Amino acid sequence: MSPVEQKPNNKPDGMFEKFLLWLERTGNKLPDPLTIFASLAVIVLVLSFLGSIANFSAVHPLTKKVISTVNLLSVPGLQQMISNAVTNFTGFPPLGIVLVAILGVGLAEKTGLFSALLRKTLVGKKGSGTTVVAIVIFVAINANAAGDTGFIVMPPIAAMVFGAIGKNPLAGMLAAYAAVAGGFSANMVVNSLDVLVVGFTQAAVNLLDKSVIVNPASNWYFLMVSCVILTVVATWVTVKIVEPRMGVFKGEIEAVEAVTEQETKALKAAGVGLAIFLLIIAALAVPESGLLREPKTQSLISYSSPFMKGLIALLALAFFIPAYIYGKVSGKIKSDKDVASLLGQSMSEMGPYIVLSFVIAQFISYFNWSNLGLILAIKGAEIIKASGAPAPVLLVLFITLSAIINMFIGSCSAKWAILAPIFVPMFMLLGFHPALTQMAYRIGDSITNVITPLLPYFVILLAFVKKYDKDIGMGTLMANMLPYTLVFFVVWTIQLLIWFALNLPLGPGAPVLM
Repeated sequence: MSPVEQKPNNKPDGMFEKFLLWLERTGNKLPDPLTIFASLAVIVLVLSFLGSIANFSAVHPLTKKVISTVNLLSVPGLQQMISNAVTNFTGFPPLGIVLVAILGVGLAEKTGLFSALLRKTLVGKKGSGTTVVAIVIFVAINANAAGDTGFIVMPPIAAMVFGAIGKNPLAGMLAAYAAVAGGFSANMVVNSLDVLVVGFTQAAVNLLDKSVIVNPASNWYFLMVSCVILTVVATWVTVKIVEPRMGVFKGEIEAVEAVTEQETKALKAAGVGLAIFLLIIAALAVPESGLLREPKTQSLISYSSPFMKGLIALLALAFFIPAYIYGKVSGKIKSDKDVASLLGQSMSEMGPYIVLSFVIAQFISYFNWSNLGLILAIKGAEIIKASGAPAPVLLVLFITLSAIINMFIGSCSAKWAILAPIFVPMFMLLGFHPALTQMAYRIGDSITNVITPLLPYFVILLAFVKKYDKDIGMGTLMANMLPYTLVFFVVWTIQLLIWFALNLPLGPGAPVLM
């Protein structure tokens, strides 16, 4: 029996709820994700063959070269698949990120650090459950400042927080994932993603007018407000839609007991250890000649800086160090053998994800090699450009196009490299500042992260939720994630249109109009 028991008479009977129920039931009838992605890989091979015969191609907007469909069922294609099967897997970016992060997060979980910290924070405290939900979502949205780590760290933490206050931990996982994924561009601080996208934007601007400069903070004002707005709407979706749909959790949740004196002592020691670690990182990062800065530009947040390149390892240490100290002081860790055992337990739980990653890595590689995603993106952009619709409508269509493409091409930079050379100059000719076009793209690039199973972290979420309910399927995830995508799309698009109508600056030196 599933540990989730639906609340009687707690579900609305409207058409939308009926659609979500249909989606959930249909989705749960799908095969295991391993089979799904293996099938998709085969489909890509067949489409690459048919596309090559039909001469399915497009002209790259930047290089002006013809991009043709590559037949992977040819002799060179088959040789490529066989030769690169291992490197596809070992080079699969999320694999290393997840496993390194788990070294820290897993130890923090296994030693009881997370549990003790949450109990210390929550037990005996008065406050609205909705307020706790909002805090979790706000933190999850801003976790994107740490890159993709938020996808791995936030869902299990949110589950523990929800369980500690008597809520369904599965709802917590879904809320945190939706906040990290759907609010991917929103943040209270300028971060590496801002630096990444502005590089492509500036290159596209230079095609038309090199005197126009776009800076990394060009969307900052808009995104800070977005953090607050998305927190409010995501909290509403969680409380009003997702929690009632998920029902009452009847499985085992770690008992919320008062923190013992020994645990309190261990928490204080862990806090001191974390503070010392952060001070060391600050000493290496803050000075202009700091070891963690890029040697030539002294930038801390450029993609080539040691800080950004080593961010995942640093974050793993930020969990590992206090977890180890907590374990030693609390008595959970008595020797190095205990550490090895706890880390092994954490890694063993990731076994299904590692197996699935192998298949996903092959599928994504085949899709990229075939050029199908690139060609579809270019053709979609051409259709919108040729529509001749009014400017605000074009913005909405552009957000929609970006959101659809994001379902198939997960990389933010890969999509923007295709779309920026088309839409940035086009909207500049209409009088729009490049920062506006960039912001419209980032909205579309974020909102469908929540529901696309092609985002590697979606299957990580599935692995997480199966710890609480082994019978849960992709249909349940999709049905409970879709409301976040729809609400984010409507609200975030309206925010942009209001910003446009009021001619508010999107960031320092970044007006809406030229």
